[in-house]
Amino acid sequence: MARVKLAFEKDARKLPIDAILPVRTVPESVKKSQKYGRIRSSLQELGLVEPLVVYPQKGTRGQARRYILLDGHLRLDALTALGETEVLCLLSTDDEAFTYNHRVNQISAIQEHFMIQQALNNGVSEERMARALSLDVISIRRKRDLLEGICPEAVELLRNQPVRPGAIREVRRALPMRQIAMAELMVGSRNFSVGYAKWLVAMTEPEELREQDKAKEEPSLKPEDVARVERELRALETDFRRIVRSHGENVLSLVLAVGYVRRLLESAAVVKYLSRKHADLLAELERIVETTNLDADAPAEAESAGANAERG
Repeated sequence: MARVKLAFEKDARKLPIDAILPVRTVPESVKKSQKYGRIRSSLQELGLVEPLVVYPQKGTRGQARRYILLDGHLRLDALTALGETEVLCLLSTDDEAFTYNHRVNQISAIQEHFMIQQALNNGVSEERMARALSLDVISIRRKRDLLEGICPEAVELLRNQPVRPGAIREVRRALPMRQIAMAELMVGSRNFSVGYAKWLVAMTEPEELREQDKAKEEPSLKPEDVARVERELRALETDFRRIVRSHGENVLSLVLAVGYVRRLLESAAVVKYLSRKHADLLAELERIVETTNLDADAPAEAESAGANAERG
């Protein structure tokens, strides 16, 4: 039986930050983002949770060894800004970075709720959690209470889906049986937007809504209004499918092209060659890779509650 080759050395190692070579820069726009702020706050409050991943570079005699950074550019930049001089690293046995940047599981808003609830149950205070995630206490409480009034069956249907918190709040307005039906419709259509959830509420019979929401509802639509809306939705769906067919081919070509460029830039040898011979071209390729996100579909609200789990 063939033995499986280990992807890392067995023991993590603390390395000088000066010995680690990033393969891309962190743009100023990223440093101002909420994600970067969460990572920095988490490092200040909790320290490093997830080690960086580096690959040892072949050095020459008499020179200190250097390491190519494969995963953790935002963490490294934040640690440098905080004045750290050493960082815990995993030493990879291969210089590929594809796995870390493309095999990432984004958590949903419901999964984030369970993680926050578990942390609170384990004794972590709301104030400390807010500091670690660069949020205010009100936001933590809002995430904690996200599923209040949602029946367990609807939660189970939606827990692994990229449903937005606003959509969950709309589902809460219905009674349990209608919540289940709404969740099934959202899963079946792969549409988890707030607008679609509001439309489902608007199409809900008054007796299927909670008492406090019935008074908020506008007068019932006339049958002819409902029929007109249904006709318009069918026409929109036909147009949408036609656009998707042509758009999908274009996006696929772009995704493949950007993926190829990204794969090239994950090679330390290619980056070193371009930096020496074609620095302007390298900067443009890095800009394309950093700003192009054609295949992302996770909502902003579903960012990882573990702020150190940044990829790339």
